Amino acid sequence: MKEEFHLLFESSKTLGEGTLKLIDWLKKAEQYYRNTVSTIKRWFSEIVGYFERRITNGIVEGINHKLKVLKPCGFGFRNFDNFEIRALLLWHFPNNLAQVRESRFLPEAMLVGRQRSFRLLP
Repeated sequence: MKEEFHLLFESSKTLGEGTLKLIDWLKKAEQYYRNTVSTIKRWFSEIVGYFERRITNGIVEGINHKLKVLKPCGFGFRNFDNFEIRALLLWHFPNNLAQVRESRFLPEAMLVGRQRSFRLLP
C-alpha cells in the first residue's frame, strides 16, 4: 500500500491523473489506514496541488523545526536579536550544535545593513 502511494506521486504527470489515482488509493486504503485517509481528505486540495506545481513546503517545515529545537537550547533569549544570531549560527554551522550550545561561537553583531559576521573562538 505505501509503495503504491509513493508511486502514484512519482508516476502521475497531470493534475487530473494524480487526483484520480489518489482517490482510488484512498478507497483501497480506508479500511487499513482510517486516520491517515481522514487526514488526507482534510488536506486534499493542498495535496493535489502537488501534481500541478511539483513543489512542497518541506523546506519551510524543516526550517521551522530547527527553530523549535533551538528555542529550548537558549533557555529563553533576552531579545529577538540574540535569538536571530543563534539561529544564524545554527544555520551556518549545523553539525556543531553542541558547540553552539556551549557558546563556543562568539557572535560579533557587526551590523552593516543587516549583515552579521561570526568569529569562531579558539
